[in-house]
Amino acid sequence: MDLLIKGSTELNKMFAALQNTAVGLRHDFGEIEHLQQSLKSAHDFVAKASVRIEESILSDLQLVRPSAGLLTPNVTQQGDGRDEFVLALSGAENFVRGNSYFAISLALRTNGETKIALVYSPIDERLYYAEAGNGAYVFSAYHSEKIHVSNLKEPADLTIGYNTAGMRPLIQGNARETGCPALDLACVAAGKMDAFISDPLDYAEMAAGDLLIREAGGRIFEQGGDIVATNGIAEL
Repeated sequence: MDLLIKGSTELNKMFAALQNTAVGLRHDFGEIEHLQQSLKSAHDFVAKASVRIEESILSDLQLVRPSAGLLTPNVTQQGDGRDEFVLALSGAENFVRGNSYFAISLALRTNGETKIALVYSPIDERLYYAEAGNGAYVFSAYHSEKIHVSNLKEPADLTIGYNTAGMRPLIQGNARETGCPALDLACVAAGKMDAFISDPLDYAEMAAGDLLIREAGGRIFEQGGDIVATNGIAEL
């Protein structure tokens, strides 16, 4: 196959699977605008769209690693015990309200370690991706560029994403709650945010972002029950 982005053939096949799925997702996003008068109808529509995403992409992923298992927030399929695809629609509540800040998060794990990570924003067609040991990149408009975490340290200078059920944490600087943890993690990797703090997340929603941040030079860890991703030097 012709390579679309810098990286392995498997990475490119996974990206092609995301692109195929994104066609239907963009159609669904256009339809959601007609359901805004009924939030329940919109929620039901998006729930069905999530199932279609899983069904659609699974057939393509089986061409990448036919014996791999599948882990999503809704489905677990046992594979050969060696390889596993981890998939999630992140930012579903934004999707429900016609907000384009949502993404598909996809990772390939082998023997318990994430080897390939992709976070794809289907509306603006921007892809963040990484392969273990090869750095992290962003792809948009047919161009790949290596990404790195920021170098900001002082609390007052930081932009911090958060995803907490309670009140906004006491953070100096610029705190943002976007509703899409997968994209927030990608933004930390790309230096667009300096840190991200979240309540515990479904692993399927953060598996790809975890590798992106580490390959971009940042850190991700648990602290006091929260998930914390940083550029490695920010003073929170």
